[in-house]
Amino acid sequence: MSLQLAEQFEANEQYEEAYEEYKKEYAKNTEDLGLLERLGHIALILERPEEAADYYNEIIKRNVTNMLAYEQLMTIYESRDKFKYYVYRGNKNSLEFKLDFAIHDFKKALSYANDDETQIIMTRLTLANLYRKTGNIMKALDEYNSIMEYDNLHEDIFLQFADLYLQDEAYSSAIDVLQRAKTKGFDTLRINEALATIYLKSGNPQKAIEYTQDELLKIQCMLELGEVEEAYKKLNSIPDEFKKHPKYLTLQAQYCYSSKDFDKALEYIDEYSKLEPNSPLTYQMRALVYDENGDEYNAHLNWGKYNLVRNNIDIAINEFINAVQLKADDIDLLFTLADLLVSSGDVNHAAEYYDRVLALDPNNKEALRKLASFRESIGDYRTQVSYLEKLVELDPKNIENLKLLVKGYEKIKANDKAIEIYNRCLELTKDPNEYKLLKEKLDKLDRGTSEESVGLIDKIMGLFNKN
Repeated sequence: MSLQLAEQFEANEQYEEAYEEYKKEYAKNTEDLGLLERLGHIALILERPEEAADYYNEIIKRNVTNMLAYEQLMTIYESRDKFKYYVYRGNKNSLEFKLDFAIHDFKKALSYANDDETQIIMTRLTLANLYRKTGNIMKALDEYNSIMEYDNLHEDIFLQFADLYLQDEAYSSAIDVLQRAKTKGFDTLRINEALATIYLKSGNPQKAIEYTQDELLKIQCMLELGEVEEAYKKLNSIPDEFKKHPKYLTLQAQYCYSSKDFDKALEYIDEYSKLEPNSPLTYQMRALVYDENGDEYNAHLNWGKYNLVRNNIDIAINEFINAVQLKADDIDLLFTLADLLVSSGDVNHAAEYYDRVLALDPNNKEALRKLASFRESIGDYRTQVSYLEKLVELDPKNIENLKLLVKGYEKIKANDKAIEIYNRCLELTKDPNEYKLLKEKLDKLDRGTSEESVGLIDKIMGLFNKN
């Protein structure tokens, strides 16, 4: 009854009474976003903007993408608090993926922060994140460097800052950031473990082992330091729960690699890949094993996959080309290489590899489709038709292939063949709308063919009449 009464008061413009009734209803149902919107709306009517702002902020807490709440908060603060106005406008633009506009908004917000340290830090953090999303890493780093001037920081800020340097493998800079965290009182497990990881990545396992409490990381450092047998004893003596960890498998693989037991190393890598599917580390470890074992083909293949996962497309293509030169009958690899060349815009080069697939497997439908598409793109319609004819021969009831073939016949003016294929399409289609469309095209083509025939007869008869 309270909700109906509130709505009635609102309809009668008795806003004070409606407001009280909506509050009673909200107290019973605090998850109702509709009630929060009502309360915010009426609070504005009653000229209680701060109360309205509280309700709209509650909406955002529960639904961060609620655009109405952002718009209302912008309206509330536009003339009251420029900092909050630009923050809410920036958040709205960010959610709408208008990142350049969002950056502009947060820069404006910064100018209205009035030396409030918390506001400045949070705004600069947001700007750093936006610059990171737009690929402007240098500006993101500048924002973090500005934040470092303040004392009211959290260890997460240092970890994020270090991670940004790690993207460019700037290990010394990342280490410097985390050492600064320690001098500011963050001598914590997370900071020390992050330092250990970076020291190890930068090729300093001796320093890494000083910071880590992670037993598996200690073993990895020992392997890197050449303490192979001691590391192996430690690895085999760790508790069973560690043996289910992916890191345990990589360490076993690393030990086997160091001991030249390459088959066993590959077994551990295979086990690791089941736990971490498509991890770049899987391909990197395999590549290293095959390199050491003298298997050039598999080394190039796995370096190619490693770079592909890391989105280093040009390097991946070069590795796959080297692999193909060593082993030319791997159809999956030929397809992968050809598809990568297409995505890189080198369609002519890609066609060579699709041709190689067809030479190995003349009935490969995918290669036929790709080559037909390539021939069409360069205007070689007759060769396109020859591939499509083979495709239709292999799969005579595939209506999509038939429709491609009929278009090919029309391009080379093989109208009789086109009419035959149109009729086959009509027999196969189950869609009434598609049937109608195909029938219209067939009738038009049929009429055109008949008119051409009549025209030819007239010309012939004209020659006889002249004689």
